[in-house]
Amino acid sequence: MTGEGRHAGLMSAHGPPAAAPCVVLAFDYGTRRIGVALGNTLTGSARPLVVLDAADAATRLADAAALVEQWQAQQVIVGLPVHADGTAHAMTRRAAAFARDLAARVSASVETADERHTTELAQQRLATERAGRSGRERRDAVAAQLILEGWLDARGK
Repeated sequence: MTGEGRHAGLMSAHGPPAAAPCVVLAFDYGTRRIGVALGNTLTGSARPLVVLDAADAATRLADAAALVEQWQAQQVIVGLPVHADGTAHAMTRRAAAFARDLAARVSASVETADERHTTELAQQRLATERAGRSGRERRDAVAAQLILEGWLDARGK
């Protein structure tokens, strides 16, 4: 054997080796608040992390980039809001622009994911938990968690 690891270049009987596990951050973009969730591809789990609340776009972008670096995320998912029929609207363009701007500032891979109905589902989840006022404050982070859970499920964890 050469100096490479024992398993270097080996293929499984089921196809190429899976990508290495990584830390993933998801963002539920808003013009005032951005919900953030943290996940991991190894466990396939996600949890609400924080809600970024700033009036100006530059501060929200800087705060988001700082979180990506702080958590050493290798992958970033930005929820892309669309109408129920999948067509774009004004927030679709804003979220896409946020994703592009964030990608220019961080070393992580940044992609968008469909976020249809995540805010409503987050409200339902928090209502079930009887979260009250604190639930309303966490709604955007829970929406980001749902975006991330959907992304993880789609990639087969």
